[in-house]
Amino acid sequence: EPTPGVGPTPGGGFEGKTTFAMSVFNLSNAIMGSGILGLSYAMSNTGIVLFLVLLTCIACLSCYSVHLLLCSAGVVGIRAYEQLGLRAFGHPGKILAAVVITLHNIGAMSSYLFIIKSELPLVIQAFLGQTDWFMNGNYLIIIVTLCIILPLALMKHLGYLGYTSGFSLSCMVFFLSAVSLRRWSSSRSLSHVRTSSQFQTAYTIPILAFAFVCHPEVLPIYTELSNPTKRRMQNIGNVSILGMFTMYFFTAVFGYLTFYENTEAELLHTYSKVDPLDTLILCVRVAVLVAVTLTVPVVLFPIRRALLQLLFPGRPFHWLRHVSIALCLLLVVNLLVILVPDIRDIFGITGATTAPSLIFILPGLFYIRIIPTSQEPMNSRPKIQAACFTALGFIFMTMSLTFIGLDWTSGDKRSLGGH
Repeated sequence: EPTPGVGPTPGGGFEGKTTFAMSVFNLSNAIMGSGILGLSYAMSNTGIVLFLVLLTCIACLSCYSVHLLLCSAGVVGIRAYEQLGLRAFGHPGKILAAVVITLHNIGAMSSYLFIIKSELPLVIQAFLGQTDWFMNGNYLIIIVTLCIILPLALMKHLGYLGYTSGFSLSCMVFFLSAVSLRRWSSSRSLSHVRTSSQFQTAYTIPILAFAFVCHPEVLPIYTELSNPTKRRMQNIGNVSILGMFTMYFFTAVFGYLTFYENTEAELLHTYSKVDPLDTLILCVRVAVLVAVTLTVPVVLFPIRRALLQLLFPGRPFHWLRHVSIALCLLLVVNLLVILVPDIRDIFGITGATTAPSLIFILPGLFYIRIIPTSQEPMNSRPKIQAACFTALGFIFMTMSLTFIGLDWTSGDKRSLGGH
């Protein structure tokens, strides 16, 4: 049955017109992050079998997490992450949910713009040769933000981005096709390509867990879904996670089987060291740039919705608020990427705390607190599973923070950012 009590929301209104396919495109686009470029590196340190086992477990856990969110939303009757926090823990819970979503998605948006800042000048140089201001990544991210990201971020409904999300996913399918093609056409003798750092296998688990973070987008997508039922939205989550699972696995396999132990932390860099002017790989770089650019507006929507729920609860949609928050968020993210030379540590800390919170801790706690004990006692199997799920989140958080601490003490810093 459709969730009762759902009407217009402060996040841009509810019309319930978004199709199943468009919702899958948007959620898949939210899942797919820049971390896909590092999965071959992770596989080179775990081996194919262990990597597949870990990827399968984390994909299943992510589907279960979506199930917990949808069950909680069904009781509350309002499909907003912040409203679940309000119902579970009062106003502090609402603030906590909004802050976690904001920090995590700002980190994700910044990581995408960092890719544009570092990769786009190299692509332009390869196609056009040395130029002047076009080689400045700071200018380029401002241009990309103003010309592409901002107009898409000003869309009234998230559902409208289904078309750009579909195109973004097609770019990543092209990326996967090129990686598989290069697996069969590249020489295995790549002894001149050497990675400079050793990767600890233990890092793989948090990195894979963060690769499926899409939970801030689940409820906004559910809000705009046509014929909205819990089962229909769960199917959207399952299809999206399965699609990304497939893409992640095959990208990792083909990249790993091309370079084996010589795989670098960023897969495209490995190809560039073999042949910097490889036309196919240059086209792949363009496709990846397009994909991450079109993902930024999808990630921005939940932040704006969280801020609207926090600052203007119960207010009807208003274009001035809608546009102002988008402008402020993009300004903050651009300033972060331009002014801070290396914010990987910030990404690491926020990724290590917000990602486990969004995937494991908050969905589990919401379920325990919101589902009435008259319906499911605390000693019932669903509540015990949710409690174990929450505990798993704290274990992930502890692991991730421990790895970052070890990095700082050893002087070898890596990012554990969610996307």
